[in-house]
Amino acid sequence: MATRAHDVVTMEKIVALCKRRGFVFPSSEIYGGLASTYDYGHYGVLLKSNVKAAWWRAMVQERDDIVALDAAILMHPRTWEASGHLEGFTDPLVQCLGRCKKRWREDHIRAEEAVMAADEAPEADPGAVPREELRCPECGGELSEPRNFNLMFQTFIGPVQEDAARIFLRPETAQGIFVNFKNTLQFARKKPPFGIAQVGKSFRNEITPGNFLFRTREFEQMEMEFFVPPDEAENWFDYWLEERMNWYLDLGLRPDHVRLREHSADELSHYSSATSDVEYLFPIGWSELEGIANRGDFDLNQHARFSGEKMEYVDSGSGERFVPHVIEPAAGADRAALAFMVDAYDEEEVEGRSRTVLRLHPRLAPVKAAVLPLVNKDGQPELAREIYEELRALMAAEYDAGGSIGRRYRRQDEIGTPFGVTVDHQTLEDATVTLRDRDSLEQTRVPRAELAGELGRRLAAPWRSPKLG
Repeated sequence: MATRAHDVVTMEKIVALCKRRGFVFPSSEIYGGLASTYDYGHYGVLLKSNVKAAWWRAMVQERDDIVALDAAILMHPRTWEASGHLEGFTDPLVQCLGRCKKRWREDHIRAEEAVMAADEAPEADPGAVPREELRCPECGGELSEPRNFNLMFQTFIGPVQEDAARIFLRPETAQGIFVNFKNTLQFARKKPPFGIAQVGKSFRNEITPGNFLFRTREFEQMEMEFFVPPDEAENWFDYWLEERMNWYLDLGLRPDHVRLREHSADELSHYSSATSDVEYLFPIGWSELEGIANRGDFDLNQHARFSGEKMEYVDSGSGERFVPHVIEPAAGADRAALAFMVDAYDEEEVEGRSRTVLRLHPRLAPVKAAVLPLVNKDGQPELAREIYEELRALMAAEYDAGGSIGRRYRRQDEIGTPFGVTVDHQTLEDATVTLRDRDSLEQTRVPRAELAGELGRRLAAPWRSPKLG
């Protein structure tokens, strides 16, 4: 009989689990680490790869109106002039003049003031607080005058460090899609509405990164730009809001921990007529998982103006021409992986012993089945190894023979493995194995000859998180 605690997850527990089980490590840890940079270990790589694969499947494999792209990280610097990043991609930086000397984003400090002001006096306007009255959140010290701080990392191409050779690490993958709009039109034989999807690394020199994988300076984005006739943009925006919400729910996130939040007029980017965020209830509070924006024709028009190339669609039959409007669902692979881990984390008591388990959707689980000999003798390891070799040709499988069987079960539970296959004395007698379910803890005997088919059936079956009750 299992007894489960309710919402026991904290960010500290997730960080500890990731380190303990090889999901994520601090980068350059032997040198003291590098702030807000992380390396993915074996299981973290597999988990994030499964998240990205699920996104590709939904965006490209299961559709015929979206094509794939992998644009270069380094792009012509005029790209960032046209997009507005070179001039406008800045945050107001202030530094504590008191004891701690820390640097902060002024808008974040004002946001904290807004929360406190709402608690104390709902009618207060934190934006009206004079800048000289703002104080360091860490030590209460006086703050410096704000300076604009560009979030793009810059480097130099070629051997000489001069302005003519200055380029940038991309702060988003979207611009690689926009500059390839014409190329895609020529080969893909698509006409609006159609999309271009891309997964790739982006870089932002954040002033105040933090909260583990939630905000880092190097991260991976899953972005799709959907090009539509201008008069269809509003309908397609609503369509993608629903599609993207359903993607997270279908992969197991609890409905009461996911929401859509519409941006107010003063939050909208200058190019956006409408934006909504998919938000998840992390241990740090409601925070953005994905943004869906109606970007209008801003990006294509800007690149047309700066490059001199026309960025329009021309119908070869009717001669109709127009600059498409763009609907953009933009998600973070790291944030999504973190959300799935947080939502899956569970603790329960089983027969008087505590068990930590990641109840990941089987499609996202790093390992689908672990094969475990009950003891390391009597021919069990050899037979278990044979079964493992058969399974790993069909799915992500693991052979685990280290430690007691109970300890191995706990290890597999913590990395989210849905099924354990135990080879024991009876296996040698009647060619059956014990199949253990991670969530229900049910154990059934299955003929070895039917094992792969049974696992395939279970992995393909509809799945519902046990945390939903």
